[in-house]
Amino acid sequence: LFEQLRNRPTWGERAIVAFGTPIMQPRLVDWEGDVPYRYSGQTLEPRPWSPDIAAMRESLAALCHAPFNHLLLNLYRDGRDSVAMHGDNEPELGITPVIASVSLGATRRFVVEHRKVRKWRRSIDLVDGSLLVMGGAMQRRWRHAVPKQPSIGAPRINLTFRVLLGPPGW
Repeated sequence: LFEQLRNRPTWGERAIVAFGTPIMQPRLVDWEGDVPYRYSGQTLEPRPWSPDIAAMRESLAALCHAPFNHLLLNLYRDGRDSVAMHGDNEPELGITPVIASVSLGATRRFVVEHRKVRKWRRSIDLVDGSLLVMGGAMQRRWRHAVPKQPSIGAPRINLTFRVLLGPPGW
């Protein structure tokens, strides 16, 4: 599955807005989904589900009791690619979103930090095949990141399945 995903022709660099400034995301992104998803100033329009991903979505939906309808894929080409500290707080995710995150490829560090008490910080290494599920008040109370790790030379693909309750701005 890793090699199939890595060879998708739809990977791309996209500009986002961070703190009011347009920047290129420091990773490649792709997506599939039934509804549009808007984050950081960009909208990802609906795209059909590929058969392998659709099967994974159904398994995760049963496991997590969540009707996932959108998938964001991130390709971290090596340890120089990252995602900054953030929370997934778009209105269409609702107040207690469930996000299922599957990691394939290189092991990368995943960091969580409490929004108010910054010294409450933990990290976990997500290995190939890891499933991390964030739910409940996680996005309201905590932020998360995949920091740069320049010593890592191998790629990682992260699949984040979401339940969107409506279109952007819902």
